[in-house]
Amino acid sequence: MQKTEKTIHEILSNLQDGARILVGGFGLCGIPEVAIEAIRQKGVKELTVVSNNCGVDDWGLGLLLANNQIKKMISSYVGENKIFEQQFLSGQLEVELTPQGTLAERIRAGGAGIPAFYTATGVGTPVAEGKPVKVFDGKEYIEERGIVGDFAFVKAWKADKLGNLVYRKTARNFNPIIATAGKITVAEVEEIVEVGELNPDEIHTPAVYVQHVILGESYEKRIEKRTTRAEEVVG
Repeated sequence: MQKTEKTIHEILSNLQDGARILVGGFGLCGIPEVAIEAIRQKGVKELTVVSNNCGVDDWGLGLLLANNQIKKMISSYVGENKIFEQQFLSGQLEVELTPQGTLAERIRAGGAGIPAFYTATGVGTPVAEGKPVKVFDGKEYIEERGIVGDFAFVKAWKADKLGNLVYRKTARNFNPIIATAGKITVAEVEEIVEVGELNPDEIHTPAVYVQHVILGESYEKRIEKRTTRAEEVVG
């Protein structure tokens, strides 16, 4: 199967209104910038987006929010996105806030074919409302459903032509588990190498999970919130 031949726009021809998409990244680190911009240009609506957070007002998934393409966010963190706040408070955006570890496990479970699991996280809080509860060894646990997306979009550092992926440092974040949980997984990368050039021991996502690989260019890699320390005066 040739995984590197199609453009992102050709791949997105099958992305329809109302789809559920999974998007890698943590803040603005390790986000699939090319795919997000292509989704914005395509203009699909009523999307359910699963991602740790929703970018910022003018970058990342915030671009889709600003374009009124997202109906529901399943995430663990709102961040400092004013558009997110406005749309949520006005009732335009549905939000399912999920504890970060639970969100990661829901995605991992979906990728592993596990429909649901039980966790103590959230018991006795609004997180547990409407969810089945079971008692194990005298302790209450709530049921959480695994998550699978119609599409999963991830950002990796390198890929070979089979679709094996290597992530770089912090950009690894949610990407490896999200790559496993899409019916169609699209990896955008900074470099594509020949099969055999990647050290097998360094591959983070095996090719079996990846349907398409695209080569991205001119990544901005923005910093969500820059904090600097005042220069110390010595003397």
